[in-house]
Amino acid sequence: MAMLMRVRVSLPDRPGALGQVARSLGTLGADIHQVTVLEREAGRAVDDFTVSWPGTPGVDEVRDRLSAVPGVHVEGAWPTRDVPGSAPDYDLLRHVAADPGRAFATLVDAVPDLVGADWAAVVATGPQGEGAAGEAGPGDGGARTPPIVHRSWRTPPELVFAEPVPQRPQVFGDGEARFMAVPLDGTGLCLVTGRLDGLPFHRAELAKLARVTELVAMLARSGAEAVPG
Repeated sequence: MAMLMRVRVSLPDRPGALGQVARSLGTLGADIHQVTVLEREAGRAVDDFTVSWPGTPGVDEVRDRLSAVPGVHVEGAWPTRDVPGSAPDYDLLRHVAADPGRAFATLVDAVPDLVGADWAAVVATGPQGEGAAGEAGPGDGGARTPPIVHRSWRTPPELVFAEPVPQRPQVFGDGEARFMAVPLDGTGLCLVTGRLDGLPFHRAELAKLARVTELVAMLARSGAEAVPG
């Protein structure tokens, strides 16, 4: 059975570089389904390759083979269920429209596959989450632990951040823990999603998540307004 993976590569933004990466993936037996450009700046590009293999290649093998191409750096490789030609964002919005009362619970279930994250949660940062985005409590070493309102199945039981949850769409965190935050306007809630392998989120992923989250919040409000008082 073929394994579907996403491989994120930083490479020189020059003619021929993309072809070299594609040839290297081919020598590993990969079938390339899709290439997505995440960003281009300062003479470099960051691309996501969605590929399938007939077996299960090791991430180290993929990294070593591609890193042998001059100027290429593999940022990460991970299994994905985002089949090329599918529309997971459309499927998410369709489910939310069918049951807007569960909009945010549906959102956190879908976000990990949508942006290649490990988990997603909606946390309270308003009055119901007092202290979550403000000053840290005494004796906690400066950590913030906002209350979790909705969680995906892989979300840790407690979320501990070294800084306040951002009050605008933003990438934050460093080291092995990387996060994206998108506030849900007017709710005192914020969507947070995380990766625990050190792979950074890119601006294109943040912009995509912000657009989808805005639409989900609009559908949730419309559903609430439609319920008789």
